[in-house]
Amino acid sequence: MIVILKNGIKKEEIDSFTNYLERFGVEIHPIIGETQTILGLVGDTSKIDTAVISANHLVEKVMHVQEPFKMANRIFHPENTVVDVKGELIGGKKLAVIAGPCSVENYEQVLEIAKSIKKSGAGFLRGGAFKPRTSPYSFQGLGLEGLNILKEVKKETGLPIVTELMSIEMLDKFVDDVDMIQIGARNMSNFDLLKEVGKTKVPILLKRGMSSTIEEFLMSAEYIMSEGNENVILCERGIRTFENYTRNTLDLSAVPAIKKLSHLPIIVDPSHAAGMWWMVEPLSKAAVSAGTDGLMIEVHNDPANAKCDGQQSIKPDRFHELMRKLSKIAEIEEREI
Repeated sequence: MIVILKNGIKKEEIDSFTNYLERFGVEIHPIIGETQTILGLVGDTSKIDTAVISANHLVEKVMHVQEPFKMANRIFHPENTVVDVKGELIGGKKLAVIAGPCSVENYEQVLEIAKSIKKSGAGFLRGGAFKPRTSPYSFQGLGLEGLNILKEVKKETGLPIVTELMSIEMLDKFVDDVDMIQIGARNMSNFDLLKEVGKTKVPILLKRGMSSTIEEFLMSAEYIMSEGNENVILCERGIRTFENYTRNTLDLSAVPAIKKLSHLPIIVDPSHAAGMWWMVEPLSKAAVSAGTDGLMIEVHNDPANAKCDGQQSIKPDRFHELMRKLSKIAEIEEREI
């Protein structure tokens, strides 16, 4: 339930009204804007008489949220959410660009790539220390060694690091060492994991599941937010369809759809969507035109010999040229890189 208050109400009156609503056993989430104050009621609102609430002199309007996701709903929070990750903003005018290798292989490799992507304008370094792979015989990542390499490269370059968390057991380590925790497509419906990261304050990059609907995607974000962590960034990375030419099918319609339904920022991962390096550029351009808040692009200095997903990685010089082109498209969309 959403309660929209009238303009010009004093804080003391809002606090008193909030205390009154809490007697019904619901959580109150106030959204105080420049011109409007909204109270989001989360929980069992069936015991609340809408007519009684509407009759209160402080209330402008009462609305019921029909969708099952409440806190992620744009009705609940009309203004776009902007997530601050160590001073880099995701969801504002500037497009966030996350780049780096699929997997951390060694210190020299990651440092070389990090320096090049930073020079080209990327704001974040991505790299997999723990790798969920379809085959148990594929490279599974360097684990803690990989995480330590990312930390060392961050000290050298200043780039905030983004890497994937696979198990609850490693959560405390990630909270201490990682600037933005990625929840991969395979774990989008790992609700125990979602609830645990929801108890932290670390920004969470939530990837869409391979066969999930937009509503299911937003419900996974709701799991995180319901535990108190509202620093959630969504990531469209392609879904599984009958088409098998590409690795996945990039659903760019998810970007404007989520923009309409939710206030959360959404970025696009063209690398995992296509699975082919030569598709990364056109899909990145299309994503910016569709309204994405950022991109996650795999960059490798030697894709032919990469231990993971080299076929979908672009080289640093190509990434630099892509950033130049994307800046022009962003300007048309009244954004910037």
